[in-house]
Amino acid sequence: MSSPNAPDRFNEEKSTFTVRGSDAPDLEAGVAAIRNVLATLPARPGVYRMQDARGDVLYVGKARALKNRVTNYTQVDRLPKRLQRMVAQTRSMTIVTTNNEAEALLLEAQLIKRYRPAYNVLLRDDKSFPFILLRADHDFPRIQKHRGARRAKGNYYGPFASAGSVNNTLNALQKLFLLRSCTDGFFKNRDRPCLLYQIKRCSAPCVGRIDAAGYDELVTDAKSFLAGKSTQVQTKLGGQMQAAAEAMDFELAAILRDRLRALTFIQGTQAINAEGLGDADIFALACKNGVMGIQAFFIRGGQNWGHRSFFPAHTNDVPEDEVLSSFLTQFYEEVPPPRTIFVDRELAEAPLLGEALGAAAGFKVTLSMPQRGTRRRLLDQAKRNAEEALDRRLAESTTQAKLLREVADLFDLGEPPDRIEIYDNSHIQGTNALGAMVVAGPEGFRKGQYRKFNIKNPDTEPGDDFAMMREVFGRRFARAQAEDPDRDAGDWPDLVLIDGGRGQLNAVKGVMEELGIEDVCLVGVSKGPDRHAGREVFHMLDGREFQLPVNAPVLFYLQRLRDEAHRFAIGAHRAKRAKAIGASPLDEVPGIGPARKKALLMHFGTGRAVRNASLQDLQQAPGVSSAVAQQVYDFYHSR
Repeated sequence: MSSPNAPDRFNEEKSTFTVRGSDAPDLEAGVAAIRNVLATLPARPGVYRMQDARGDVLYVGKARALKNRVTNYTQVDRLPKRLQRMVAQTRSMTIVTTNNEAEALLLEAQLIKRYRPAYNVLLRDDKSFPFILLRADHDFPRIQKHRGARRAKGNYYGPFASAGSVNNTLNALQKLFLLRSCTDGFFKNRDRPCLLYQIKRCSAPCVGRIDAAGYDELVTDAKSFLAGKSTQVQTKLGGQMQAAAEAMDFELAAILRDRLRALTFIQGTQAINAEGLGDADIFALACKNGVMGIQAFFIRGGQNWGHRSFFPAHTNDVPEDEVLSSFLTQFYEEVPPPRTIFVDRELAEAPLLGEALGAAAGFKVTLSMPQRGTRRRLLDQAKRNAEEALDRRLAESTTQAKLLREVADLFDLGEPPDRIEIYDNSHIQGTNALGAMVVAGPEGFRKGQYRKFNIKNPDTEPGDDFAMMREVFGRRFARAQAEDPDRDAGDWPDLVLIDGGRGQLNAVKGVMEELGIEDVCLVGVSKGPDRHAGREVFHMLDGREFQLPVNAPVLFYLQRLRDEAHRFAIGAHRAKRAKAIGASPLDEVPGIGPARKKALLMHFGTGRAVRNASLQDLQQAPGVSSAVAQQVYDFYHSR
């Protein structure tokens, strides 16, 4: 589907109508704002956005006839309480017209993903799906795992439900088809086979152990297998093994035997009873105690490529079929749809959704609810898994809620915290220093909201942990005050945990006092005697210090939060250090691009030699003009 940043193809005609007034929710003011929009609203397909007094998007909706759909919001007595609250907050609307309702559905999914409105059902998942990519930009194509935008030329197979499932499949595919997994640079510079050839996971095309024709045959077999023609590949390998044995070429027969075993492994771990199913996704929804969970199965070529559970947000008082429809539109915003989608209930918008997905994918997409046979059994299996996953989710939520109540009691909070921020610093003898923030809430860690802070203050002494904390908190909360002074966006923490003792806590306290922030609970967590886990000391702003029993569940929870901050800080520091190792002094010179930097390094050998070179020497470097040479010379000698 199209990028959420490119809605141009919908022939937009935008109009914004605003009623100014009090920022407080007011049902009459909201209805008045909507009626002002109705005065000039066309009866055409399109998408509407409802916005509050600050311009934040409350809801994104689509309609076959905008005027008819938006009129419904003025009849407040017929609206559920949830939508009445939304209307009361509405102060303006933005209208986008489209050519048809299918385009409106696609645009609605894009805008929901971009704005994440408070009254829309939201697909709450911050992980992209992994694919297997068989590249087509090299004479000897590479097979690899891929996430993110699909810009590379080649064949993409997926989605897989998890990195584990794609890694297992990729390992087996390497044993089965002996395709290379190395980078092009590594491939180009080999003069003898690598270890993967020795353990029979690569055919070593880099050193000519297989010719182009033989490798192309392996690629063709891999494409056939990934397209669901595993029986055809199995028959071919079996015939080749038999022929090799009859020719007394037992070494080749053994290699083919191992490849057949790899094929059997993949079939054994992925095959399900899905004869004739081809490519399909299966979705089933379960609902208990007001919480909804959706189970997705991914079938490609009759093979199970994994399953994943989803728990959409903002589903209170929303009909189940509407939740599933909204989930599907957002799910396929980034994931390419198969030709067949099975759902466990009738969806009023199934034909429209199929039309929209098909238009984006370039082929016909059908949504259906099987009633009997193999397909129905698969749907029942997905339904059972959805219910079991929801039961686990509810059990975990109950435990999590109890832990958060204990955290509130422990730190004298008025209610269980909805947002906990944990901070840690990382450096090696003061170098590549940075601070890290992780965020947790009732649903667990919110990895999409993690942040890292490069230490930029030149006055900070290397290794000064207190100064680093002051800089991190100064930047974090000064920005929070500027961007969300009313604390309406949910980005202010209810509890802040600091990896450190009384010194770090006092440093942070001073920063918060300078900013005029006195109502955020700050707690320092130090390792305790001998830095033993379980003997942590908690430092409070009022001077109290205490420890918890070593077997207390709330202690385990707080340790897990602290350890996650430490893991994130260490990982960010390592990435920064690795980047610094590959940096060049020439990176600092303004106006010097990669080509000229390479020319200078190739001519002089090192960055230090470039820095020490005379102007005449710089001018003699190939590919470097007199102006560039003067620029480099001035940069190093005018300071």
